[in-house]
Amino acid sequence: MKMLRIALSAVLLLAASTSFAQTKEGDTIADVPFGFIAAEHNLPPGRYIVSRVNEFTLRIYNGPDHSVLVNTNKAQRSSNESTSKLVFHRYGDTYFLSEVWVGSNPIGRELPPSRHERELAARTAEREIAVVRMSR
Repeated sequence: MKMLRIALSAVLLLAASTSFAQTKEGDTIADVPFGFIAAEHNLPPGRYIVSRVNEFTLRIYNGPDHSVLVNTNKAQRSSNESTSKLVFHRYGDTYFLSEVWVGSNPIGRELPPSRHERELAARTAEREIAVVRMSR
């Protein structure tokens, strides 16, 4: 029984590492310490890969079970910032992915607010911003 558990753990570890080994040029990785909503999908805390599908779409995934395609709009940085980051809007305990910035590129991607986020924003007077740094 112990050997079965060890073998199963090794297989799961290999599967998880394989999904992260499949990153390509331009992909970024972020360790998100909280659950969040992106394009009406609830995603758990974890390590996520963000990759560009086309000019308007990003793929956010942390393996085969948690993957979502999100439509985005172009956004312009207001400063000379050069960090890769995910920006979240927080209402109470609920986080919504709002912006994606990669490297020193002054053009980023902005996710339109979902219906759920608009409803919370209308009911909640206070919105906070949370930032998660990304690496390449």
